[in-house]
Amino acid sequence: MGELGLMSISVPESLGGTGLDYLAYAIAMEEVSRGCASAGVIMSVNNSLYLGPVEKWGTDKQKEEYITPFTTGERVGCFALSEPGNGSDAGAASTTAKTDGESYILNGTKCWITNGFESEAGVILATTDKNLKHKGISAFLIPKPIKGLELGKKEDKLGIRGSSTCSLIFEDCQVPKECLLGPVGAGFKIAMMTLDAGRIGIASQALGIAQASLEVAAEYASKRLAFGKPILKLQTIQNKLAEMALQLESARLLTWRAAWLKDNHINYTKEAAMAKLAASEAATALSHQCIQILGGMGYVSDMPAERFYRDARITEIYEGTSEIQKLVICGNLIKEMAL
Repeated sequence: MGELGLMSISVPESLGGTGLDYLAYAIAMEEVSRGCASAGVIMSVNNSLYLGPVEKWGTDKQKEEYITPFTTGERVGCFALSEPGNGSDAGAASTTAKTDGESYILNGTKCWITNGFESEAGVILATTDKNLKHKGISAFLIPKPIKGLELGKKEDKLGIRGSSTCSLIFEDCQVPKECLLGPVGAGFKIAMMTLDAGRIGIASQALGIAQASLEVAAEYASKRLAFGKPILKLQTIQNKLAEMALQLESARLLTWRAAWLKDNHINYTKEAAMAKLAASEAATALSHQCIQILGGMGYVSDMPAERFYRDARITEIYEGTSEIQKLVICGNLIKEMAL
């Protein structure tokens, strides 16, 4: 993927990236995920969650050190927001970063970190002032490995099994103050803006899973005989495929619209949430129907349908659950309608 320029699609060429827009990123993410959703999420995290905030908030020195070497696929980054005691409540970060002269000392645990094992740097969110609540969260750009940072066990997951997920455990991890990403207290804002962009990536990953599910279902239905003819000729199967195609195309247009809005510097928070919600639900629905059309063959690992089903499930959880997406959508709708 690095050789093809897929690990840094929207990063400017001057920093070693491909220099394309977010619509190109969405299309590429879908195509990669259509073949392997695990490869898709590795690509998504490096593009959206790691390189994205560093490019927007990093100093020239940080960009030189933490962007250019991470554009080729030889090195990958990670993003650490979730904790054992909070996932959707991003403002409740219990990981702390206390000043100590010219350094910060980090303590706490971050969990569910994609690329956690392989990454050589990460954007880490930690509380610098608990009294300020979400305004007291700051972002840090931390190299890995580093003294005071231990990796938890690799999680044994239902799906996306080709991508590592682990905890990052900070115990008196000392980092220089130049590791601060953006202003002190801007961490929550950085995280929310990063997740907006990340949701386009995960929506595209979900589209890839959904597209693959539709293709496998249609191909199988054209060959599987029942009652003397391919089941593709049965109206029940045709109805299923039609509904699958409709849900997929609807989610794809929402995703491309969110990407277009981002490319044109128009607020896209609501649209990214809509895209992520619609696409993740499409991935779950289409992979479910794919198994149903394949019948018993959909339930065995000889066919890819069961992997689509397992991989799809996480798309409704990470980068904000479906329930959180609805809150984001409604919150922005209320603002737009001035209610």
